[in-house]
Amino acid sequence: MGDRNPHPTWFFAMVLVQKGHRFAVVHEKKHGQRWYFPAGRVEPGETLPEAALRETLEEAGIHVALTGILRVEHTPQPGGGARVRAFFTARPIDDSPLKSQPDEHSLEARWCTVDELRALELRGDEVIDCVEAVLRGAAVAPLSMLTSEGAPWR
Repeated sequence: MGDRNPHPTWFFAMVLVQKGHRFAVVHEKKHGQRWYFPAGRVEPGETLPEAALRETLEEAGIHVALTGILRVEHTPQPGGGARVRAFFTARPIDDSPLKSQPDEHSLEARWCTVDELRALELRGDEVIDCVEAVLRGAAVAPLSMLTSEGAPWR
């Protein structure tokens, strides 16, 4: 029998906000002040979609509508526990400008094409990989794929 003790699992929401052929990226305060998608850890009592909306507002300064789920990653960690990352697609709900003044969440945000992203110091290659997948028409699951236990079946 395996270990039946609870193992911590950290949940993160990542948001690919698209406007035409541009994507919102944030200049992070942490992680070496590199550029990345609006993203962050899900807080206690918060759903993954709620975290995605909150993180986008905090880091990019805009309200968005989530449009789907690009992928969900589950990564067991050495020594126990796991990390779960949900990648959401989204669109801005209006023409509000992205954040331009630094605060406790991020330094700034901007709209970038894939070529403009290549010129930035990104947190990792997955930024380009995700954007290119979306532009190629990667499958996007409906938001209804995420639900709570006991939710009615449709």
